[in-house]
Amino acid sequence: MDGGTSFFGDLLGSIAERGRSLLDLGRERRPAGAARAASVTQLCERLLSGRGEASGVALAQEILAAYGRLRSGERIAFFETLATSFGPDAARLDKALAAYAAAPDARSVAELHAASEPRRQELIRRFNLAPGATARLVAMRADLIGFLPRRRDLAEVDRDFTHLFASWFNRGFLVLRRIDWSTPANVLEKIIRYEAVHEIRDWNDLRARVDSPDRRCYAFFHPALVDEPLIFVEVALTREAPFAIAPILATGRTPLAPEAARTAVFYSISNCQTGLGGVSFGNFLIKQVVAEISREFPNLREFVTLSPVPGFRGWLEAEIADPASAVLTPDDRATLALFAGDEPPEEAARDRLRPVIEALAAHYFLIARSAKGKPLDPVARFHLGNGARLERINPFGDLSRRGMAQAFGLMVNYRYLIEDIEKNHEAFFDRGTIVASAPVRKLLRHEEPPRQPALREAAGR
Repeated sequence: MDGGTSFFGDLLGSIAERGRSLLDLGRERRPAGAARAASVTQLCERLLSGRGEASGVALAQEILAAYGRLRSGERIAFFETLATSFGPDAARLDKALAAYAAAPDARSVAELHAASEPRRQELIRRFNLAPGATARLVAMRADLIGFLPRRRDLAEVDRDFTHLFASWFNRGFLVLRRIDWSTPANVLEKIIRYEAVHEIRDWNDLRARVDSPDRRCYAFFHPALVDEPLIFVEVALTREAPFAIAPILATGRTPLAPEAARTAVFYSISNCQTGLGGVSFGNFLIKQVVAEISREFPNLREFVTLSPVPGFRGWLEAEIADPASAVLTPDDRATLALFAGDEPPEEAARDRLRPVIEALAAHYFLIARSAKGKPLDPVARFHLGNGARLERINPFGDLSRRGMAQAFGLMVNYRYLIEDIEKNHEAFFDRGTIVASAPVRKLLRHEEPPRQPALREAAGR
């Protein structure tokens, strides 16, 4: 595959060079300052109006190179132009609407669909003609995502990127590869860098995670992003579902013989590419890893996660700060005062805190909702949306500084029952149902109130 990728990359590069000579791009004086964004816009118009393959590849390469030279403010100006000047062709759309109104047949429907597409979608497709363009477009969208919190007017541009990436990074194009100690060092370095849940301290720590007999790591790759993992999952083989992360990450532990394992634990799932945020392939990863690891270890009977709860502390502190909170009792407030900053509480304090944390966590998962009717926790939305069941609540499962800062040490287990995945997935999206085990539901202090069905999200369907 690498040889083929290199061949086509060289071919595109030679086409681009031929196109540059045709267009005389190499001798154009590069503008400075704010004029650079306008210059890139002019090149974009040329790219859309052109028809020649060689000149198109050359222009796409020049535009992406020019974008790389833009400063932050100039990149915002570039995205503004994409939003305001590269939407649907209004004249063509009006004509297509009139044609459809006159004769609503297959031909007029097709033209209406084509006319309603923003011009920037075709522009982004043509950007992708350049050698190595896919990776640069993913990086471009990462820039855009960074601007969105303060520039919501650019959201329509982001929707077009997401729409195209959902096709380009379709599951059919993704390749699952096991990561082990024989994996090339440049990929292993990226696993260390991209780990987003439990920091990999050094190479010895990495080797313990990918090369021990009771550990596995799998990643999805895309042919256009050579040696760039898109998402990866770390798996521990254990006898039973774990309550805490420390024994799994312990450096001096004795590995378990794989044939003695009955449980596969997904203890870290990391998205590697910021620019692919919102493009869903994590659910495919879990399902394929379950199938892969089941073939290797047919003795496995249970597939669970040991997951962080990144939204719990923020939610609980907001309830503590609200004197009118209906969630907390006076006794709860007195007990929660045992937490002191980010330091783990003493053992005696944990015994008092445990039932309070369990009850509040059950409320957080089963009752609390966002303004859109969704569970508050992003990890919960991911696993529940993928068909998992909330299996167990684990107070003090992660006593690291990060675990305390995110969730007062709380972790949870989600369980993937192969025969129930589709049913749970439909229950979550169709009715807003949080599928949870009986022990978790028993932790609730009050009956769950009626709620509106969660809205279906396009990325989840």
